[in-house]
Formats: sequence, C-alpha cells, structure tokens
Amino acid sequence: MTYSLVVGVDAGATSTRVAVHTLDGVRVGYARGGAGNPSAHGLVKAVAAIGATLREALIGHDGSSVVASLAGVAGHVQSMAPELAKLWADLGIPAGPRLTGDVVIGYVAGSPSPDGSLLLSGTGAVAARIAGYEMASVADGLGWLLGDEGSGFWIGRAAAKAVVAALDRDRLATSGGSPSGPLTELVLEHFLGAERGFSPRDTADRLVRLAQADHMRLAALASLVSQAAAAGDPRALAIAGQAAGHLVDTVRRVHASGPVVLAGSVLTNEGPVRQAVLELLEGEPVATALDTAGAAAWLAARDLLHEGDRDALHARFTAPA
Repeated sequence: MTYSLVVGVDAGATSTRVAVHTLDGVRVGYARGGAGNPSAHGLVKAVAAIGATLREALIGHDGSSVVASLAGVAGHVQSMAPELAKLWADLGIPAGPRLTGDVVIGYVAGSPSPDGSLLLSGTGAVAARIAGYEMASVADGLGWLLGDEGSGFWIGRAAAKAVVAALDRDRLATSGGSPSGPLTELVLEHFLGAERGFSPRDTADRLVRLAQADHMRLAALASLVSQAAAAGDPRALAIAGQAAGHLVDTVRRVHASGPVVLAGSVLTNEGPVRQAVLELLEGEPVATALDTAGAAAWLAARDLLHEGDRDALHARFTAPA
C-alpha cells in the first residue's frame, strides 16, 4: 500500500536530522547525519549532508509519495533553495522543500500554537517571538564573545572565572593544594586531569592558558556546574541562578502571548538552570521542545491536515526519535 508522506529536516551546525511521517503522524523513517548549516560549513558540504541524511531516512520509501516537505536551516539561507530542489528531484520527490529558520522549528517542537516565544540555551542563547509560525522579533543570540547570556558557554566561562579567581586569591599558599569545593575540583579535572600546579596561582595560570587555547572547551563546563550545584556548591548555585535570570530577562524582552517553549540542552535537561527558569516563569504557559525534525514534518503537513486533527497529531510528529 502506498502512503502519502511528509518530510521534515532540521539542518543544524553540528548535525542534520530528517524525519519521514505519514499524514496521520506515524514516523516511518528517521536519520541523523552531518552538519547541514551552510553558514558554518559552506553550501556544498551542507547540501551533501542533507542529501545523505534524507536518502537514509527514505530507505524503503518512494520519493514520489512525498506530498510536502520543510527544511529548517540556521539563518534561513534562501540560497539553498535551488540546490535542495535539485536534490529532491534526484530522489523523485515532486517538489523541493519549503525553507524556514531553525528558530521556528525549535519553537514548533514544543507547541502547535502559531503564536508564542522560544527561549533557547545550548552552547549559545537566544529568545524569539513567533507570530503565525514566523519569527517576529529576536533578543540576544549575539554570540559567545559579546552576548548569549545564560548560555552553556556563558555558564562555563562563569565557572572557570570563579575557579580562577578563587585560586588567584590563594596565591600566598605554598602547597600544591587548591581552594576546595565540588565546582573547583570538577573544573580542574576537566582542564588538567590529575595534574596540578606547584601553587594555586600556578594552577590558575595553567587553566587560563588551556582555556585561551580552546575557548569552546568552556561550554562543556555547563554540565559540571549542574553537578556541583546538585552537591550544594554555593558558587555553582549562584552561577545557575544568574544564568536563569539572564535567560528570563531575554525572553521577556520579546514575549507577548502564548506559550514559552524551552529549547537547547541547558533548558531541556533537568538541572538547576531549567528549574530556576521555570520558577521565574511561574504563571506563564511553558512547554519543552521535543524532536525538531518531527516538528518540521508537522509544519510541512499542517495545511494538509484536517483542522480538528492538527493539534492532536502534533504530539505524534514531535515525539522523541
């Protein structure tokens, strides 16, 4: 039996996800592949990654059965449209995908409502107001150097700064010990392993050199802040609270009505930042983003679905893969 199919694509800076669904929401294909963001990796590599992932997701299915498709791409890069149309045609799909931004499908991964807001904190951080499934306004998302307050990078940098400051203030110590506490030990283990300097100041200098040589290692400290906060470390708890405050301030700059959808690893995983954000947003309808490729498939299918079925089917499309 031949079914009408819809395809959703989430083409991100680190990976591409493709979901294939029937119109009643049943997932019949799913694949993960390489990065599909042309801004980060160039048009040729991005299109190749999307193509390979789409082919895998469509194994066992006829491309001619695809009646609608949508691709969410960081930056909403319209230059991809003709290249993706060629790729879709090569696979026998009658029409190329609609393109939208990754922020929109991040929001739709948490809510079927056409109007609301997205609050995302992963490596970076951004908030956006969504109106009619289009991005209407945006706050932050300004990058690790000058913005992204409350992001994983921001949290990790705050943790490293706190540890370095504690070591620096103990510069008169003559032993190789260091100011104690779960956050300090976790951060030092991350950067130095079992090694320590001859003094707290020497240890601080080593940590600084390593962080400056590869600043993106700081983002990995966000999960360690959660661990330290769970152990009651006061500095970790303070950092988590500050991050949550920044994030809620950011989303309040754009939010008007509807749900607030939480997205990104910092806010979709249980931890002190997510908990603090939920407390600060008490009284607002809050949802959590689930599968973004499935959300893209639902958005592609939406106009083909019976109006009374759309919201109910949303949960089937966005269920975690």
